[in-house]
Amino acid sequence: MRKRYEVAEQADKRAIAEFLKHEGQFLLPMVALVERAELAIDEVIEVVGRATIEAVLDMSAEALAGPKQAGKTREDRRAGWYGRQGGQVYLAERKVHVERPRLRTKGQGEGGELEVPAYLAMRRPGPLADRMLEILLAGVSTRRYGEVIPEMADTVGVSKSAVSRETIEASERVLADLMERPLDAMDLLVVYLDGIQFGSYHVLAAVGVDTEGTKHVLGVREGASENAEVARALLEDLVARGLDPARRRLWVIDGSKALRKAIDQVFGPQPVQRCRNHKLRNIVGHLPKDQHAQVKAAFRAAMKLEANEGEQKLEQLALWLEREYPSAAASLREGLKEMFTINRLGLPPRLRKCLGTTNLIDSTHSGVRQKTRRVTNWKNGAMALRWAAATFVETEKSYRKIIGHDQLWMLKAHLDDLEPVAEIMKAG
Repeated sequence: MRKRYEVAEQADKRAIAEFLKHEGQFLLPMVALVERAELAIDEVIEVVGRATIEAVLDMSAEALAGPKQAGKTREDRRAGWYGRQGGQVYLAERKVHVERPRLRTKGQGEGGELEVPAYLAMRRPGPLADRMLEILLAGVSTRRYGEVIPEMADTVGVSKSAVSRETIEASERVLADLMERPLDAMDLLVVYLDGIQFGSYHVLAAVGVDTEGTKHVLGVREGASENAEVARALLEDLVARGLDPARRRLWVIDGSKALRKAIDQVFGPQPVQRCRNHKLRNIVGHLPKDQHAQVKAAFRAAMKLEANEGEQKLEQLALWLEREYPSAAASLREGLKEMFTINRLGLPPRLRKCLGTTNLIDSTHSGVRQKTRRVTNWKNGAMALRWAAATFVETEKSYRKIIGHDQLWMLKAHLDDLEPVAEIMKAG
């Protein structure tokens, strides 16, 4: 998320530090209260912050009207003091009540109120909406938002409705930024496609890996991965934003036939690796529990073999299952050749571990679920899409390079060599 910052010069910071060191006697009573646990440190910050703001406002007014002098007027100034009035300024993630000075202009035909420059500057909204979104993504529900704001009578603007409005605005900006990301500068070798569910709504997501092993969230689309139109719309959007459709990449998908069809339609023949974890869950879903351990062991062992030998072993397993569990055998045979795409590419075992499943994007889903665990009412698909975008982008900040990233040059060499890739796609 983009943030706006007011930048202070280093000299300004040093001057403030020197002032507090030499003239900080006014803080000593507060220090004593903190030490005796009678005043929380956040309340100290609140009190000092409010007092500092009001002092800055007074100094800004003095620059226009001069120091206050009872019963006297300053003819050399264009403004005069006109009492005080309550006001609001932004402080961190909240708005705070302050007492502000008022000024009036002087001279013939004038007499209107003159704004204090510092007050005008402090009235400008800071990154309030973005900060609210960060707090909610950290797992604080809207109902409990007030608990992360100091319980001060001066604090305003933290109602549930205000938080909801600010959060929607912030998440809409995040979604727009994500869906406008240019992709032409990314040399992506691998693209992962998988779906996640929010209540009764589905969101399809794409995450890419470049030649250095760095992961990038590419886009999201509301709808299930089994929906070919949704999958095609997402892929066409990636192309529109600069993903070269002529570049050969490895596509890792959850096994959805709709995703496989969409890849062919938008990018043409491409090497596709079916997620082995999804396939194994589908197979054991057709079996009684007492058969799970044996089938899992046989399946995982076959994945470590060369492609042809591994397929033969799993075909033997399918023949054995077919006698009593024909649906499990059919599930095993469906898309079997694309379970061994990375084996046919001759990639080392450490790199296969990451490319053989959609765990990379599943781990992102885990972060997304953690950040949305307090959301209990998914109103519509638009809400699910906004939250998906916000949480994916937030989770992206903690991405690390993939396992075996130093061996990705081998994958790139195979993808650039058209003949072996053509044979792999024909076999698949």
